[in-house]
Amino acid sequence: MLFYWVKSMPGILIRWLTTTAAIVATAYLLDGIQISGFFSAVFAAAMLGFLNAFFRPIALLLTLPINILSLGLFTFIINALMLKMASGVIPGFNVHGFWTAIFGSFLISVISWLLNAFIGERGSVSSINLKQGGADARTRDQDDTIDLEHKGDNKWE
Repeated sequence: MLFYWVKSMPGILIRWLTTTAAIVATAYLLDGIQISGFFSAVFAAAMLGFLNAFFRPIALLLTLPINILSLGLFTFIINALMLKMASGVIPGFNVHGFWTAIFGSFLISVISWLLNAFIGERGSVSSINLKQGGADARTRDQDDTIDLEHKGDNKWE
């Protein structure tokens, strides 16, 4: 168990940094979200991770009926509440207003998703190589790379 935890640490740290980058980018894009420095964003990302791991599932379960009636749109409200809770705990990280929290949580989610799409399970950068045939298309260079060869007629193998 301990070995798996140590082995997965680079992935956790890289995802923590991508969430930090998403918070910094969101603070740059929205006037109502302010961070006083890089470490405030790092601690805000850690607090968001903690809140999303422990409190968000409980909040989703308790609000399941209204979430079903709103076709899942109430999840944006829950995400905004998690962001407001993090801003209340972390000094130097401020979210002013309810709508700012809604848009901010949406932006943080989208930016984190885009950045984490390139991160593999072990914290390495993943990619897909598309090649137009040839012998080198069948060799694998890295563990997290998928090589596809174009076989014509919109077929890839």
